[in-house]
Amino acid sequence: LSTILTLPGVIIAISCHEFAHAWMANRLGDHTARNMGRMTLDPRSHLNPVGLILLIFTHIGWGEPVPVNTNNFTKVSRKTGEVLVSLAGPVMNFILAIIFTIIFYLITVFSPDAILSMIFSAEIAGMSFMGLVALTVYCAITVNIGLGVFNLIPIPPLDGSKIIMPFLPYRAKSWFINNESIFYIVFVVIWITGLAGIIITPVINAISNGILS
Repeated sequence: LSTILTLPGVIIAISCHEFAHAWMANRLGDHTARNMGRMTLDPRSHLNPVGLILLIFTHIGWGEPVPVNTNNFTKVSRKTGEVLVSLAGPVMNFILAIIFTIIFYLITVFSPDAILSMIFSAEIAGMSFMGLVALTVYCAITVNIGLGVFNLIPIPPLDGSKIIMPFLPYRAKSWFINNESIFYIVFVVIWITGLAGIIITPVINAISNGILS
């Protein structure tokens, strides 16, 4: 039941994250993603089965990467375009977290019993219907903040690496590109060992507390 309640937030988070990448690229002149049917909110166009399952059970996952050709940018430079497209995904997740927080707040106002049910029920199965709705919305807040923060880590293949890459000195950028495989190994290590959670959990908690307050 816990997995089922988490699933809507996960699907929305991934779909909107990838849509944001496609939308921003299209706005800047690159229609590659749009021509491939990726500029849509339809989850079927964005979900990666493995990434979806891992996000549900390990809270770290991904969607199908959106294809972007920086050579097609007409409204900004390639450097600026790459940063904006990469930022679009995490920013979308933070916007969604705020929207779901507003919904959560409205539930507390119009159905305070639902929040009491969510907090004080010994088991999920014992919650009221509105309590389950409140918990589903709360999970969506957490998932979106987590996905947004996680993707800002500056390690390939995450968005954070693409955000900082254009600003690196030439030699540093060349070294970064030539040793990209090493960073993939680092990414896997911090994921498997749980270091990713240790690194980003304080940030996620701080953002969650800020938005919820």
